[in-house]
Amino acid sequence: MPMNGTLTAPRWFNEMYDDDGAPREHYAAYANWLGSKPVEFMLQKQKEADTLYARQGITFAVYGDDTGVERSIPFDIIPRILRPGAWKVLSEGCCQRVRALNAFLKDIYHDQEIIKAGIIPEHQILGNNLFRPEMRGFDVPADVYIHVAGIDLVKVGRDTFYVLEDNLRTPSGVSYMLENRKMMMRLFPDLFSRVPIAPVDHYADVLLDNLRAVAPAGVSNPTVAVLTPGSYNSAYFEHAFLAQQMGVELVEGPDLFVADNYVYMRTTHGPQRVDVIYRRVDDDFLDPLAFRPDSIVGVPGLFGAYRAGRVTLANAIGTGVADDKSTYVYVPDMVKFYLGEEPILQNVPTYQLGKPDDLKYVLAHLGELVVKEVQGSGGYGMLVGPASTKAEIEAYRARILTTPAAFIAQPTLALSTCPTYVQSGIAPRHVDLRPYVLSGKTVSLVPGGLTRVALREGSLVVNSSQGGGTKDTWVLES
Repeated sequence: MPMNGTLTAPRWFNEMYDDDGAPREHYAAYANWLGSKPVEFMLQKQKEADTLYARQGITFAVYGDDTGVERSIPFDIIPRILRPGAWKVLSEGCCQRVRALNAFLKDIYHDQEIIKAGIIPEHQILGNNLFRPEMRGFDVPADVYIHVAGIDLVKVGRDTFYVLEDNLRTPSGVSYMLENRKMMMRLFPDLFSRVPIAPVDHYADVLLDNLRAVAPAGVSNPTVAVLTPGSYNSAYFEHAFLAQQMGVELVEGPDLFVADNYVYMRTTHGPQRVDVIYRRVDDDFLDPLAFRPDSIVGVPGLFGAYRAGRVTLANAIGTGVADDKSTYVYVPDMVKFYLGEEPILQNVPTYQLGKPDDLKYVLAHLGELVVKEVQGSGGYGMLVGPASTKAEIEAYRARILTTPAAFIAQPTLALSTCPTYVQSGIAPRHVDLRPYVLSGKTVSLVPGGLTRVALREGSLVVNSSQGGGTKDTWVLES
């Protein structure tokens, strides 16, 4: 299929085609198949995918959108394909990273050895408003704080990946990973007999096994539930989807109550004890008696039951201090300190604007850098210097000068591209990857992840809330 000039002479690394326009080896079987299909056939399949996603209610809501309208997440029918060797490195690197972050959380809520060793400044942790003093000295079940982690990765060359950030509180998007695979199998069943693609549909089984493995001591047949803030949450579709896939109850705060430090859910057959809660509610809103008293989505007494060891919360309360963007800088040091290993995956070089020298450099080079709020998410509150106007840069400069320590800055990476169906045909678009690491019995991840794609030409922001879409991610089996 013909490609435009940007693909044949790319400025960015194109994952499907080399500089001469020939398909890379691990894309060869797919490229042969694609070349045999008329453009009209592919366009029709893209329309089918869009229609099916809308019909199935696979939507997301955009915070700050005054219309309150939920939107179907854009899905691109050209898959992203990863070589087995590349996936092995990514998989091992992500698991290593989560093990280190888990050890970090246990440490800072107990002996704080990493502070005593001078590796992380005390104020970086104790002065962080995501640090939960209420968790000090509390032993979480099986010492697992991070049951589900989403590690955001970008590729800048054939075998060069960087970690952009760690999502450890309530990482979302895994439902799109699973639905994207179902969609591709429905639209192109013949492809799955031609290309050896590793399965991802066992994700919910692995998640449920891990959640049951961290139930309170003495519980032989634990009851698991998914706690959602409700249908107005932007990720509600995912909450309902995961509960259905695991075969467990989806509950809201009013569905639960605490008695004698045990948590129960109200059912038509009377109260039923709940042992493990996969919560998709932020720390502040979990329990109005312990945190924000104005919360109407939490469960009064839940934190007391948690501290008493009568219920397990996944992820643990207080994980936010580990996925703060100012803590991200120290993760390679955590790997060395806690595991005695060299990091498999590298961070993006990062400037901490609370440091005078870093601040001075960043202010002089704002037009070249990406600047982020340390506690921001979803692509909000960012400055992408090369894509910003002078007025936008100067306005952001004023924000930085107000509270410099609230920001970090990174070089603008040459994110890899994948061919993507857009209005004008097939064109390269920038992508990232979020694999999901599950911890409980083991630390592992299914062979795949959520590939997010920036659908706007030239954009480096892949978040769905910022106009991004998704692709199915294929990991080739050996």
